[in-house]
Order: sequence, then C-alpha cells, then structure tokens
Amino acid sequence: MDQLVLVFVLAFATILAQPLGRRTGLAPAVLMTVFGLILAVIPFVPNIDVNPELILPLVLPPLLYASARRTSWQQFADNAGAILLRAVGLVVATAVAVAAVFHAWYPALPLGAALALGALVAPPDPVAVSALADRLGLPRRLVSVLEGEGLFNDVTAVVLYNVAVQAVVTGRFSAWHTAFEFLVSAVVAIAVGLALGWAGGKLMRNLDEAAWQVALGLLLPFAAYGLAELWHGSAVLAVLLCALYLTDAATDFSDSAYRIVGDSFWDVIDMLVTGIAFGLIGLELTTVLAATGPDWERLLGGAAAVVAVVVFLRLIWLLLTTEVFQRWWRRRDADEPYTWRESIVTWWAGMRGVVTVALALAVPFATDTGEAFPGRAEILFIAFAVVLFTLLLQGPTLPAVVRATGVKADTEHERVLEKRLWTRILRAELARLEEIADSEDLPDEVYQRMRDGFERRLARADPEAAEATDDAKSVDRALRFSGKMRAISNEVLEAGRTEALAARREPGIPPDVVDRLMHRLDLRPMPPM
Repeated sequence: MDQLVLVFVLAFATILAQPLGRRTGLAPAVLMTVFGLILAVIPFVPNIDVNPELILPLVLPPLLYASARRTSWQQFADNAGAILLRAVGLVVATAVAVAAVFHAWYPALPLGAALALGALVAPPDPVAVSALADRLGLPRRLVSVLEGEGLFNDVTAVVLYNVAVQAVVTGRFSAWHTAFEFLVSAVVAIAVGLALGWAGGKLMRNLDEAAWQVALGLLLPFAAYGLAELWHGSAVLAVLLCALYLTDAATDFSDSAYRIVGDSFWDVIDMLVTGIAFGLIGLELTTVLAATGPDWERLLGGAAAVVAVVVFLRLIWLLLTTEVFQRWWRRRDADEPYTWRESIVTWWAGMRGVVTVALALAVPFATDTGEAFPGRAEILFIAFAVVLFTLLLQGPTLPAVVRATGVKADTEHERVLEKRLWTRILRAELARLEEIADSEDLPDEVYQRMRDGFERRLARADPEAAEATDDAKSVDRALRFSGKMRAISNEVLEAGRTEALAARREPGIPPDVVDRLMHRLDLRPMPPM
C-alpha cells in the first residue's frame, strides 16, 4: 500500500465515520483516530511520510476558515471576556505549568524545550469540540465560547511555540526582542488578514458565478497563511481575521446560489480534511515509537505528569474564572452566564488534536550548531500521550458527563426565537411587497394574489401574527389549503426534475446543459399560494 492509496483509504473511512458516529454517539474525529491507530500496527501499511513543515500550512487554513464561517464578529464580542481568558490566559498558564513539570522531570533538558512542549499541548482542538457540541445539544452560549476558544487559542500557542523553539535552535533569548516580535507578528497578521478579506470581498462582488466565488474563498485562507508567514506574522490570526471579514462581507454580496454552493462545499472540505488529519494522528504512532526507541516505557511517568497538569489545571482555571464572571454578572444585574455544571462540561471538552500533533512533528531535528534538538523524542511521546488521552478518554465519555451534569440547550427558547425571527422576515417581505406595488403600480389582482401567498407563509410561522385574518377558523382553512397546494407544487416540481434527469440519459443532449437546468430547478422558490 503506497501513501497515495493510504490517503484515499483515510478519506473513504472519513465518510463512513459520519453515519457510524451518529449511531454510536462518538465523534468522527475520535473514530478516525482509532482507525489510524489500527492502521499503524498493521505490518503492510507504510509509515506516513509528510513533511512536518507542510502539515500546518495544508491543514490549518481550511479548518480555521470553515470553523470561522460558523461564527461572527458579534458572537466573539459577546463572549470576548471568557474567550480571551481561555485563549490567552489559560494557554499561557498551561504552557508555563507544563514547562515547569517537564523540566523538573527531565532537568537535563533546557527550559526552552520544556516551554515548546507546554505551548503545543496547551490549546484544545476546535474541530473535535464543535463536532461533539453539535451532537450533545449543549447551550448555544457554551458552544459559542468553546468554538471561540478553539479558534483563538491556536494564535497564542503558536506564538509561544515559535519563541521557545527559536530560543533552543539559536541559543539566544531576549524578553524585549520577543515582545517586539510578538507585536510585529500581531500587526502583520491583522494587516494581512483584513487586507485580503477586504480585497477578496471586493473581488467576489464582481464574480458572477457562485462556483467562482467559492473557489476564491478556498484560496484566500491559504494566501493569508502564506503571506503572514512570509512577513513573519501570525499565520493563524491572519486566516481567522480574513475568514471573519469575508463571512461578514458576504451578507452584502451573497445570494442563494453562493450560500447553497458555499455551505455544501465547506461542509465537505471540513469533513474530509478533519477526518484525514485525525487519521494521521493515529498513524503517527509508528513515527513516535521510532523516535523514542525501545525504552519508551521510561517516558510514561513524565507523560502521566504532563497529562495531569493539562487536564486538572483547566478545571481549576475554569472554576476560578466562573466565580469571577458570576460576580461580574451580578453587578450588571443580569443572569449568571456560567454555572459550575457548565464549567465541568467545558473542562471535559478540552480535547487536544491536530495542532498539537502538527507542532510536535514540526520540532526541528537539530539546532543551529548541528546538535540534536534536546528532548525531541520526549516531546513527541508526551504530546502524543496528551492527544490520545484527551481524545480517546474524554471524547467518548463527554456525553455521559453532559447527562450527569444536566447541561442542555433551552430548545423551547430557541424555537420561540426562531419563530419570532421568521415572523420578522416575512413581515419585512410584506412591507417590501407593498412598496413595490405602489412604485410599480401592480394590478390589484396580482398584488392580492401575491400578498395572500406571503400571508399564508406568515400564518404557518406564527398564526397569531398573521395579518390575513383575525378569525382562527380562517387561519386553519388557509393552512389546510396551503398544505394541499404545497403538496401539489412539490409533485409538479418533482415531475420537472424527473424529466430533466431522463433527458440527461438521451443521446444528443449535453449533460452540462441539463445540469445547469437542474441547478435552476433546485434554486427555484416555491410559488406563492
């Protein structure tokens, strides 16, 4: 089995992991990690040979972009306090604590190597957390903070990691120089991310096809990552800012075609890249064991100590900051945003993944003096142990923790909110219809027929808000009539699609023409009734 075949096997397994994960309740990321571990111990499966320097540039941009598309500036602003406390404060605290424990366990190794390990095991993985959160029905505010933490903690971790590795490789460290580099890195990342987001948004407005716009959206995160790295900026921050800017700008230029194509495309990319990345985590078992040699058992004690620090420091941090937020919220006379139960769920959801493994594999083999990088084997083994513990123990048991704590989303509140928003949208449509009727001088018959169709939609969303009639029986009759007409309309539209598909099999009819017609049929809205 060569490596190309291995990649296709991982991609195929990623697809199968989706329904299997739905049936078993396990996240596909966890299943793919186990699958990778199984492949790693099969003799005829080759060792994966991926340049460590290419893992982050190839994997992170699409994953970060896909995750950032699900959030917004406003969501980040609403939870900025909690996100920054974890994405900056907790990451730094974890990196320092792990470095202290690692250095105490292996005092012969330099502090720089210990800090590099601390930085790479500090950030929880946003992909694994998001996948589990969606399945567990967690409260929206909890998911928002978890996703925000997962997106921005990589920025802090990668900066700390680069500083630590650079200090070991060059043998030089200056606090002032490091602070200056950090400032420059942030400024460059902000400039690159916002500039590419602005330029990409302008260009997308002038592209007529949704496929062209989505293709540009695929290239931009890689461009942001590459340019930021070239100019010594934070590549992760540049990708995040570019994605957030484009997501916000898309509300001005996007149409239904762009949304349909873009959402489907990024769902597929997110699924495949995530699955392959977590499969590679399992496959790297052979690389780690080869690096540590036959005496890997001597590293178990250090690995256990680091795992304990990573896991329990997160719990202590969350409980302390929860108390701080509760007091602050009480002073604002608002509901408490976090409870100890939510803190427990957030604690156990702190799984490590792609970034940790990628950074561990990217540790250089040698320093500038030609000597071996001190502690590289130990760093690889311990990083791998942290990832496996959090993924394979915390991941599968997180649903049980959620059930035990009783943390769940207020679905009734969400349904009410969705109903109100739908009513607001439909009323805006009715208002716009009246404006058009006045400006275009629509015939009364045409206007009334269109208004009746929109009012029936409003009645289905919120009968109490329906303006068509105040009589409940009239609303019921409208709903029954609407349901019958919808069924007829669906049958008529399906007949057109069936005929188009039949024509696609006939000789002399170009398939691309039929595909274009099918696309238009799929996007055609339900006619007003």
